Amino acid sequence: MGKRHSWTWTALTGLAGAGLASGPLSAAPPESLPAAQLDWQPWGESRPADALCRGRYVMPDYRLPPPPGEKVASESDRVASGEEGETRLDGEVLLRRGDAQLEAPRVRVPASRETAYAEGPLTLRDRNLLVRGDAAEFSLNSDAASIDTAHYVAHEQRLRGDAVRLARLDGERYRLTEASFTTCEPDSDLWRLVGNDILLDREIGVGTAKHARLEVGKVPVFYWPWVRFPLDERRQTGFLWPLLGLSADSLDYAQPFYWNIAPDQDATITPRVISDRGLLLGGEYRYLFENHGGQIEGAYLADDDGDPDDEPSYEGEDRWYLDYRHAGRLDARTRYRLRYGAASDGSYFDDFGRDFGEGDTAYMARLAQIDHRGDTWRLQAKAQGYQKLDDPLLDRDKPFYRLPSLTADARWFQDSGFYQQWRSNVTYFWRDVDEAALPDTERFDRESANGTRLHLAPATGWRWDESWGYLEPRVEWLATAYQLDYGERETDRDESLTRSMPVASVDGGLVFERELALGGRDYRQTLEPRINYAYVPARDQTEFPDFDTAERAFSWNQLWSPFRFSGSDRVGDLNRVSLGLESRLLADESGRERVSIGLGQAYYLEDRSIDMDGDPDKSEREDYASFNDYYRATRKRSPLVTRADWQITEEWRTRWQWLYDDHLDRTESTSLDLQYRAPAGHVLNLGYRWQIEGFDPAEEDEDVVTYNREEVDLSFALKASRQVDLIGRLLYDNTNDRALEQLAGVQWNDCCYGLQLVWREWIDDNDTANTIEDDQTDRGIFLRFVFKGLGGVGGDADGYFQQAIPGYRSASLDRL
Repeated sequence: MGKRHSWTWTALTGLAGAGLASGPLSAAPPESLPAAQLDWQPWGESRPADALCRGRYVMPDYRLPPPPGEKVASESDRVASGEEGETRLDGEVLLRRGDAQLEAPRVRVPASRETAYAEGPLTLRDRNLLVRGDAAEFSLNSDAASIDTAHYVAHEQRLRGDAVRLARLDGERYRLTEASFTTCEPDSDLWRLVGNDILLDREIGVGTAKHARLEVGKVPVFYWPWVRFPLDERRQTGFLWPLLGLSADSLDYAQPFYWNIAPDQDATITPRVISDRGLLLGGEYRYLFENHGGQIEGAYLADDDGDPDDEPSYEGEDRWYLDYRHAGRLDARTRYRLRYGAASDGSYFDDFGRDFGEGDTAYMARLAQIDHRGDTWRLQAKAQGYQKLDDPLLDRDKPFYRLPSLTADARWFQDSGFYQQWRSNVTYFWRDVDEAALPDTERFDRESANGTRLHLAPATGWRWDESWGYLEPRVEWLATAYQLDYGERETDRDESLTRSMPVASVDGGLVFERELALGGRDYRQTLEPRINYAYVPARDQTEFPDFDTAERAFSWNQLWSPFRFSGSDRVGDLNRVSLGLESRLLADESGRERVSIGLGQAYYLEDRSIDMDGDPDKSEREDYASFNDYYRATRKRSPLVTRADWQITEEWRTRWQWLYDDHLDRTESTSLDLQYRAPAGHVLNLGYRWQIEGFDPAEEDEDVVTYNREEVDLSFALKASRQVDLIGRLLYDNTNDRALEQLAGVQWNDCCYGLQLVWREWIDDNDTANTIEDDQTDRGIFLRFVFKGLGGVGGDADGYFQQAIPGYRSASLDRL
C-alpha cells in the first residue's frame, strides 16, 4: 500500500444521517448483517454470572486520534483533484471529527465544500453508535446526513436494526425509512418492530414508528398506525401493554396509560372493561421528593352489573377502593408515616383483586404516625385503624381504632451493670358498633366498651455478664388504668378500673467451651445450661375490656418470657421455673454458628388462673370452656421443647422444633424445614407442620381449626439455564387429604424477550377456617410476555413468587 495522506478540514460538522421518506405500508427493511460486522463479541469463559445475553456489543478503538476543536482529520491512500475544485479520496479513507469517524473506500467532496459523498461499503461510528451502509451523503455545515441500505447498532441500549435509509436529523435524532428495530442478539430475529417511518431520539430515550407491525419469527402478529416505545430505562409517557383475562363467562381487558409527569412524579391511568361487571377506572399516582414520598391508588366502578343471584349481590351498586401511603422524615431522628385505605364493601378484592398473588385483601389500613428516636428516649404518636373486609361484618368482629396512641420509652445504663427502663402508653380505643345489638353475654358486655387505657411499666435490673456466664435479676411494675364507655348497653360493669402488679424474673446461664476437630476442620463446641424464674401474681381482670390482647402459643421463646399474653389488657399470673440446655458448634476461624441444639422445659409451681376471661377464681373443670383450656391452666409442666438449627453446608440448612407433652404422651406441635440455596440460583424448600387441635389459643373463633393440622409444603425454583427458571409449589393438607395450593410455572428471560407462564390452584376458606364445608377451589393461569426494549403483555408476579418460594429471587423481565 502506498503512502497515506493526512490533513485537517474545518467545515465538516456531521457524519451520521438518514433520509426523509415514506415507504409503503408493507415496509421491507434490508437483510441483517452477520454478528461479526456488528461489533458483537461472544462472552466465552468470561461471561458474567448475571449476563442474559451470550455476548455484548463492544465499540473498538478509534483508528484516528481526535483532531483539535471542530476540525476534521482524515487519512487516505490517494488524493486527487477533479474539475471545478472537486476533491476525491480513494483507498482506505478515514475521517474523524470529535466522536464521529467514517471509514469508506471512496469519498467525494465538491468544490462548494457543503456536501460530501461516500461510497460503500462504509462504516460510521459516533458515540456508541455503529452504522454500516452502501452509500452516504452528509452535510459539511450541519448534522444532516443520510446512509442508504443502513445497518445500525446502539451499543449501550443493546438495540440494532436495518433500514433502506437512515438519516441523522440533528443532535441525537435519527429517522429510519422502511426499517426494523430489535434488542435480540445478532443472527436472531425472534421479534422485531418494522415500520415505514421510525424516529429514534436518543437524547430523550424515545422512539416512534408509523404504520408499524410487530413480527415474531418474521410473522406479523400486531399492527399500529402509530406507536411510541422506550429506547432505554428512562420513564416515558404513553400506553403500556394491555392486560387480558379470560374465564368461562367473562372477558377482562385493561389498558394502562403511563404519564411521566416529572422526574420525581408519575401516574398510571387504567380503564378496565369486565364483560359481566362494566367499566372500572383505576389509577395510581406516585411521588418521591427529597425528604418524603408516597403514592395514591384506587379504582371505581359505577353501577355494578354483577349477577343478582350472587351472595352477597352488589348489582346496581358503586364499587371502589382507595389506598394512600406517604412516608418521610422531619430530621435525622424524626420520621412519620401516613396511610389511609378504604373499600366500598368487604368483597371488593374478592371480585376484582389487585394482582396475581393477591386476589383478596383482609384489611385496609389507616395510620398517621410520627416517631422520634433520641439517645435515651423513643417517642411515638399515632392514630391507627383498619377496615376489616368481611361481608357481612358483624359488630363484634370490627377492629378497634386507636385515636390516638401516645408512647414514651427510655432506658438508662450504669457502668456497674444496673439499668433502668421506662415504658408508657396512653391510648383511646374506639369502634363504631351498636352496643345494644351485641349478644347479651358476659363476653360481649366486655367487648362492647370503648375507652382510654393508660399503661405504665417502669423496670430496673442488673446485668452481670462474663464470657463464661451471666446473671440478670429484673423487676418490672405494671400499672394500668381504664376509663370506659359502654354507650347504650345496659351493664353494671365498672367504668373506671385500675390494676397494678409486679413482674419479677431472674435469668442466668453458664457457657462451657471446648476445642473440637470434625471432618478435618476445627470447631468450638459450647455447652450452655440456663435457668429462668418468673413470678407474676394473679389479679382480678374480669371487668377489663379486650382491646388488643391475645394469649400466646407456647414456644422456645416462651420458656424465658414472663408474659403469657400480648398487649396490655391481660397480665397472666405465673410462678414458674424454666430449665434449658443448649449446645452450639462454631467454626473456629470465623466464629460462625454451624449447629445449635436446644432442650428445655418449664415447671409450674402454681396453676394459672388468668385467661382471657380474667377470672382469678377459676379452679374446677366446669369453670373452663374446654378441656384444652383447663389443661393449659392446671398442667404442672410445659411441653418439652426441642429445637435444632443446622447449617449443613453453605447451600443446605435445616431447622426443627418439637413440643412434646410427656404427661399425656403426645406431640403438641412439630415443624421441620429443609432449605437448599445454590449460588447458581436453585432453591428447594421442604416444610412439615403438625399441630394438635387448639394448640394456638390466640385465634378467633372462626379461625380455630377443629382438627389436628398436618401440612406439607414443598416449593422449588430451578435455574435450568441462564435464561430458564422452573418454579413450583405444593401446600398439602394431609389431615383432609387435599391440596391447599398448587403452583407451577416457567420463566424465560434473555436479552431479547421474557416470558412468565404460571398455573395456580388454591383453596378459599371463605374466612371460616374452623370448617371446611364451605371451602371452594379457585384456579387461574397467569401469562406475561415482555419484548425487551418494547414492553410486554401481562402483570408482574415476581412479588408473589418470592413470597411463595422463600429464597427465590427472579431476574426482572424488564431488564435488558
